Amino acid sequence: MTRPSPLQNRVTPTGEICAHSARGTLMGNRGILHDDRQQLGTARWKHQAWVTCSLAFKERRRVLMAPGCYTELFFTDEAVALAAGHRPCAECRRDDFNRFRDAFAKAHPDLPHRAPDMDRVLHKARVFSRSREQVTYEAMLADLPEGVFFRVSPDGTPLVRWQGRVWAWSFDGYSTGPDALTDRVEVLTPEPTVKTIAAGYVPVCHAAG
Repeated sequence: MTRPSPLQNRVTPTGEICAHSARGTLMGNRGILHDDRQQLGTARWKHQAWVTCSLAFKERRRVLMAPGCYTELFFTDEAVALAAGHRPCAECRRDDFNRFRDAFAKAHPDLPHRAPDMDRVLHKARVFSRSREQVTYEAMLADLPEGVFFRVSPDGTPLVRWQGRVWAWSFDGYSTGPDALTDRVEVLTPEPTVKTIAAGYVPVCHAAG
């Protein structure tokens, strides 16, 4: 029996939405991106509230990419979701949302920190609206907290520092990253989220020693 092709709903640390058979540990939402044939159009978001949700919540059941319903996106773990520009959902991940909001407020004391306010700040820092390309910036690797994604060259493998080691990400999982790295790197995780992590929000990352 022929297995069905994987849906285009797996997300990379660079925010791309790909078709892959890998399973995710978190689900995400950017709005309705697919048509009645479960095919994505050109849009990669329909609103600024890019959230990550638990896979199970109050025994709710969803049909993936059902007509007229938001497109379910899936992430390897929370570190990947944050790099792609998402934040915790305030409903199904309320405790995580509260921790994220409190750390965001600590990192950005001059900014409002209601969910819509954070979404506006994050949206400017995660994607260029016209090109849909991910916003990145350069920083010293030594200054980045653990759980932040980066790469050492354009189009290079997404890397993350976790438990004192550097790991290379792929849909198949994490593998040992390079031993030698440049001092300055291209940061993939949006800068407001990096500051939020540095202020105390600890993401879940499945890289392990």
